[in-house]
Amino acid sequence: MVSPLLQVSRLTTRLGGEGQPVRVVDGVDLEIRKGETFALLGESGCGKSMLALSLMRLLPPSGRIVGGSVRLGDTDLLALPEGAMRRVRGGRMAMIFQEPQTSLNPVLTVGQQIAEAVRLHDGTTRRQVRERVQGLLQAVGIPEPARRVDEYPHQLSGGMKQRVMIAMALAGDPELLIADEPTTALDVTIQAQVLRLLKGLQRETGMAVLLITHDLGVVAETADRLAVMYAGQIVETATSAGFFADPAHPYSRRLMDSLPSPEKRAGRLAVIPGRVPPLDRPFTGCRFADRCHRVMDRCREIEPGWHQPSASQGVRCLLWAEGRPESDVPATGAAAGLVRIAAEPSRQPLVLRVDGLQVHFPIHRGVFRRVVGQVRAVDGIDLELYAGRTLALVGESGCGKTTAGKGLLQLIRPTAGVVRYGGVDLAGLKGRALRRQRKDLQIIFQDPFASMNPRMLVGDIVGEGLQALGLEPNRARRRARVAELLGQVGMSAEAADRYPHEFSGGQRQRICIARALAVEPRVIVCDEPTSALDVSVQAQILNLLKRLQDELGLAYLFITHNISVVSYLAHEVAVMYLGRIVERGTVDEVLDDPKHPYTRALLSAVPVVDKDKRREIIRLEGDMPSPSSPPEGCHFHPRCPEGIAECRQAYPPPTRLSETRSVRCLRVSA
Repeated sequence: MVSPLLQVSRLTTRLGGEGQPVRVVDGVDLEIRKGETFALLGESGCGKSMLALSLMRLLPPSGRIVGGSVRLGDTDLLALPEGAMRRVRGGRMAMIFQEPQTSLNPVLTVGQQIAEAVRLHDGTTRRQVRERVQGLLQAVGIPEPARRVDEYPHQLSGGMKQRVMIAMALAGDPELLIADEPTTALDVTIQAQVLRLLKGLQRETGMAVLLITHDLGVVAETADRLAVMYAGQIVETATSAGFFADPAHPYSRRLMDSLPSPEKRAGRLAVIPGRVPPLDRPFTGCRFADRCHRVMDRCREIEPGWHQPSASQGVRCLLWAEGRPESDVPATGAAAGLVRIAAEPSRQPLVLRVDGLQVHFPIHRGVFRRVVGQVRAVDGIDLELYAGRTLALVGESGCGKTTAGKGLLQLIRPTAGVVRYGGVDLAGLKGRALRRQRKDLQIIFQDPFASMNPRMLVGDIVGEGLQALGLEPNRARRRARVAELLGQVGMSAEAADRYPHEFSGGQRQRICIARALAVEPRVIVCDEPTSALDVSVQAQILNLLKRLQDELGLAYLFITHNISVVSYLAHEVAVMYLGRIVERGTVDEVLDDPKHPYTRALLSAVPVVDKDKRREIIRLEGDMPSPSSPPEGCHFHPRCPEGIAECRQAYPPPTRLSETRSVRCLRVSA
């Protein structure tokens, strides 16, 4: 048998002082072979990133490795002095960090930053550095590398910045590439490009990839083997196919059950109660016991050992102590919990209507700041929101989804168009007249922490709208209402006396939902409310949003690029490209039978767990054009695999395929 490229044995890492250390990595064993993709799964706080930083010896000042060994080939990495480790780091072993924007230096061109890595690891002469940098940019699929090499990070899209990070990592021709959540913040089309790029580079160079992610779809489509991490320990290892066919650990099963899908629309998603336990205390028994749906009395007293259900699968669980356990309890499914009645839109009251909404931003140039052009962020869209129903707005980053949501709420004043609510055009209101409508129209922002004042108590944050709009001036009654709202979103009343930083990401998102509900709105714009959450926390938020909609009859505009969330929560879908709606219909019409070439490409790029439901990926070349100079004719034609000459001449009118469905494409006929 071929010896592994990377062999980790009993690796133990601590953070903090000796008195109460945080056990972020606690006796981890794993092996990665040359040329394979090994995925590391788990919730936030499980220790995945700290394990990667331990392998690279890039721990924060309070971190230290207190035990175990890490061998890369024949080299014991923990025994190397720092000088020798620097040659390994970025050379034989490289890392792509989670957020490229914070990892790149904003005052240096991307060429200068890649050149630094080239000079350090490649031994290239000064005259050859630029050629090598351009070659790396070309290798990672960045168009016009000779021009891009002199651009700064802010001039590149998110997908391009991630490619630059990959180019820097490849400068030393690594044997092992550690990719920490490399696609979390990317659209599905860009994500597909990045993953395809990594696979191609693996085939060409034979390097191994350690992929850290919480996206099970990405793991199913890219990983050869995987490990599931929980509270600093590995609790399961398996081949990718074996894991998705039959996960062995109760934690793994619950992660799988938390995934949204169309089949689960009628009921609640399975959730994992509680959160990852704090790692600053010693454990007795199983670390997952307090959250496990199959917990036994002995689980709290006996630390589970390692068991081998098969030659390719291992699990840390007492259920396997006496052989294969009985079948798992069925997850909360369609028959359990709430049941949604999917009423037709025509039978539901129309709450808000948008006609011809435009939001253009002027481009100023010169000393006198003359207007020389317009950024057409939203360029004439029509939407209808119905009580008790969800309209999903999907598309790539930069297409105008968030701007459309803010324009609808008048948080950004529209350039043109009508937003009719309750017989009144909101776009024509100002001052107090608009303020009176605010209580009915609320928003849940993408980043809950950034949208809350860190110096305010949660109780004041949730009750701020009640006070600002004069709905509840009495402080005692306002506190009682805040306690009621926190209970409504599944949090205790004591949370009102704490600060935002004291909560997890999922809890902060619940606080933001409570704040939006405080003024009893009828319409809520949900701007990517689950994009940064683990699948288990995402399931809790989706269950909450669905329950509140059923109980209160809320209308949601759900802005997202997560198609699995759309399939579970939405009733209608609008697909947006470069400021315009290109396809609109019910969720079944659009997702089951997409008509527009862009919609088909978008859906084909979505990674899915079930291999029988995977589509052949339709490759879209290049990035979305700038909204300041959109292409003539159909905006999509420069990237469209089905474009014809007529597509360049005029923007296609809507083609109505049914009462609920329309498409803007010359290739589609009624």
